Amino acid sequence: MAAGVSVKHGLLSSKTSLCHAPHRKISPNRVCIQRAAEIQSVRAATSAPPDSRHNEQFCLELVRSRDYDGFVTSLLLPEEARRSSLALRAFNVELAQVKDSVSQKTIGLMRMQFWKTAIEEIYRDDPPNQPVTTELWRAVRKHCLTKRWLLKIITDREKDLDDRAYRNLQELETYSENTQSSLIYLLLECLGLKNVHADHAASHIGKAQGIVTCLRATPYNSSRRKVYLPMDICMLHGASQEDFIRRSREQNVRDVVYDIASQAHVHLQHARSFSHNVPAAATPAFLQTVVLEDYLQRVRKADFDVFHPSLQNRNPLLPIQLYLRSWKKTY
Repeated sequence: MAAGVSVKHGLLSSKTSLCHAPHRKISPNRVCIQRAAEIQSVRAATSAPPDSRHNEQFCLELVRSRDYDGFVTSLLLPEEARRSSLALRAFNVELAQVKDSVSQKTIGLMRMQFWKTAIEEIYRDDPPNQPVTTELWRAVRKHCLTKRWLLKIITDREKDLDDRAYRNLQELETYSENTQSSLIYLLLECLGLKNVHADHAASHIGKAQGIVTCLRATPYNSSRRKVYLPMDICMLHGASQEDFIRRSREQNVRDVVYDIASQAHVHLQHARSFSHNVPAAATPAFLQTVVLEDYLQRVRKADFDVFHPSLQNRNPLLPIQLYLRSWKKTY
């Protein structure tokens, strides 16, 4: 969980490598994903200038190494939205890793100010000469992306620099709405969609993702003697921060995890309640539900022991499950 991603949100920080493993068997899933990325790079090389190819490759590698689930889902988007999705996810990674990469909050605030200024310059068609900002500028121009969503992500990531637990579940949901849901709204715009039902679904999926990310990050955060789970749920079950730091597997700790995971499940159910009214073209933006559903099922099988070793490994079948869900055009 290194790589500077927000300590509350370790989902982005799991490192992966599709190469440099001469003595390990490489799974077919990894080969397919590697080949898909290479094909994208070759296609770009035939029609883009060197700087453009470098910027695109930079974003692709950044997302692949820091947000692997987002990387795979981006590859499954329609070609006209794929590059822009990688730019948006690279932007999200850059913001998410600020908290862990600075030693003082003041430095973090300065970096957030850089991104606020960069967004303003992007919308003036004068982006900073940096790979992610250049690719983001390209996406903004191509899809007329809404500035408000980009700024909202920055603003709430900036607030998250305060190193404290969420006061209650509602505070975690608000943070998730303003960061994760905003990103999904932008992905919908990349797909050329403006639909109220899709927006409602995106809102709930973003909240579910934020909650699951908080749960998945708990073992990593606990190893650093930090706990960010909602305090109201912990108090309800008499679980202290020290219980999580000691990686307790007592029933009251499991009850906290159960309540939080249940709320994520509720949001997924709400999102799916709109499925009959959501255009099929919007479903590629919602593929993250497969990842969320996979974690919730695994934590349930582990009897809500968030520290169970099985939860620290990625499901090797996940890319196939994502592909099948993409083919079915469902979420």
